[in-house]
Amino acid sequence: MIFRARQFEFFFPRPALVMGIVNVTPDSFSDGGKFLAVGAAVAHGLALVAQGAEILDLGGESTRPGAAPVSEAEELRRVIPVIAALVPQIQVPLSIDTRKPAVARAALQAGASIVNDVAAARGDAALWRAVAEFKAGYVVMHAQGPPLTMPEPPVYGDVVGEIGKFFDGQMETLQQVAGIAPEQVIFDPGIGFGKTLEHNLQLLAGLRSFTKKPRPLLLGVSRKSFIGKLLGAAVENRLPASLACATLAVAAGVRIIRTHDVAETVQAVRMAEAILSRKHELFD
Repeated sequence: MIFRARQFEFFFPRPALVMGIVNVTPDSFSDGGKFLAVGAAVAHGLALVAQGAEILDLGGESTRPGAAPVSEAEELRRVIPVIAALVPQIQVPLSIDTRKPAVARAALQAGASIVNDVAAARGDAALWRAVAEFKAGYVVMHAQGPPLTMPEPPVYGDVVGEIGKFFDGQMETLQQVAGIAPEQVIFDPGIGFGKTLEHNLQLLAGLRSFTKKPRPLLLGVSRKSFIGKLLGAAVENRLPASLACATLAVAAGVRIIRTHDVAETVQAVRMAEAILSRKHELFD
């Protein structure tokens, strides 16, 4: 299996990729406001790469449930200077976490290589056309609606089966409508995006049904609210549970782990892979 994002190529099987999060926002649930200044965001991105991040994911609009949208102009103001400063200094792909076609296009023009789309169930193909034009990577994330209007409570008949069908349908649409090649696509089940605690746990338990598909699976569970709901842990105390999810995900075949805590996640994932490489049967 190959994942291509502009000049970058990753061949699987290989050690899982760790994607480091850089939030250039005042209101992200975990680290909002910490890296809003360009210099702080760039320094944080460089630090994550030094810790072992093989992809950086940069976002200028919070996508936590209930978050209010920001204007296109404001999102561009936040992210483009950071991309312009980071890209010449790193040797890893930079992902832009956005729902807006104009932001995606501007980020790709500035040197980003991946578009991480939390609104992949879209009808407008403008963002897809930018991905196809730049031969960028594209993360297809499942969500029940935009952050501000996600249904509460969300309803599924079979959350694992329905999201699996969503991935299959999107793959066909991307090829037919926009000419995006399968090698450009990553799937993300969207933990926490229009899912209850039980839905999230079912998705984590059912990861193997997604990792059997012919595209890499990305998982983002870092510090998310379902951990707090289950364990009563505050945001700053959710690292152990995040690492537990990451290691079990790697055992299930997840290829990319998105995280705020790069150094700790790299260490946990590499240990899990070392054990799994010895053909241990613990997770079977």
